Amino acid sequence: MDRGKTWVFQFRNGSKDKYTMRKLVAVLNMTLDGFCDHTAGLPDKEIHQHYTQLLGEGDAILYGRTTYQLMEFWRSLLENPSEEKSMNDFALAIDKIPKIVFSDTIKNVVWESATIAQRGLKEEVLVLKQGAGKDIFVGSRSLIVQLLKLNLIDEFQLCIYPVVEGKGLPLFEGIEDRIVFKLLKTKTFNGGAMILYYEPQKA
Repeated sequence: MDRGKTWVFQFRNGSKDKYTMRKLVAVLNMTLDGFCDHTAGLPDKEIHQHYTQLLGEGDAILYGRTTYQLMEFWRSLLENPSEEKSMNDFALAIDKIPKIVFSDTIKNVVWESATIAQRGLKEEVLVLKQGAGKDIFVGSRSLIVQLLKLNLIDEFQLCIYPVVEGKGLPLFEGIEDRIVFKLLKTKTFNGGAMILYYEPQKA
């Protein structure tokens, strides 16, 4: 995966130093008819393996309340493992990566690798991007919409499942300005799902 932008700073003594900002990557599942629903997809062994590897390439993942509570399902597999190894491996990966939760209603979390954000979304993301390390992921539709409006998302990884749900929340609801995306690459799974890697073209 490509890293963030590299900035070159020149100091008064003429020396130069390079500083690479971490990328903020939006990672989300979608149906063929454009709705966002983590429960509507058709995840299989291959997809679980893909996301297990991806989580190992990041330093943190940002969630809103609804998605965080949904993802707590994977915490239960740590105590009661599934018969499917790929699911157990994903549970271990998502348990390991730090999770930052943005919520006005949740005051405490029991997942040891999760914390409640102490700053606003924009401030928290700017601080994270300026730090050293690997990419930062965001996996909640509501946060993605807010961060896209703030021009802070560097890459989208949209997993499109071959299923029509017929109802749900569209990803880009509330976006009023035209945004052009550059297709970076695609990845196709044997089960028919496809990940589209897009870079928003910033003004």
